Amino acid sequence: MRFPATTLLLAGLCALPVAAQQAPASTGQPDPPPSPPAFQASSTRSFDALMDESMARMMSDMHRTPASGDPDRDFVTMMIPHHQGAVDMARALLAHSDDPELRNLAQSILVEQANEIALMRAWLARHDATTSDDALRAAQEAP
Repeated sequence: MRFPATTLLLAGLCALPVAAQQAPASTGQPDPPPSPPAFQASSTRSFDALMDESMARMMSDMHRTPASGDPDRDFVTMMIPHHQGAVDMARALLAHSDDPELRNLAQSILVEQANEIALMRAWLARHDATTSDDALRAAQEAP
């Protein structure tokens, strides 16, 4: 079956907005490396291995977002993974420790640091309209 050229042209033009919506926007910068899977504290792994992993994740996540020159934004985007590192370390301790005092401290860290991470993410959403999608996503992807 043959279609007139104008029908094919019209169909092609109608498909352009759909294709544009499906194509990712190019920022001209390389894509950031994918985030590693979420930290999993387990008593089947040594405490040292869990601590090493949590520290490596924290440092990697802190350096993933380039500095913007805005001290407020840079502070928040670096502190989110820093706080997440504390959460991961507290989970590692809970997987290995029987000390009631330290377990209580670790539980407090889980709650307090999670609340502070939520506060910082909300601050970014409210105050940082100029943050690139990649930088904001990197800050928000921290578990």
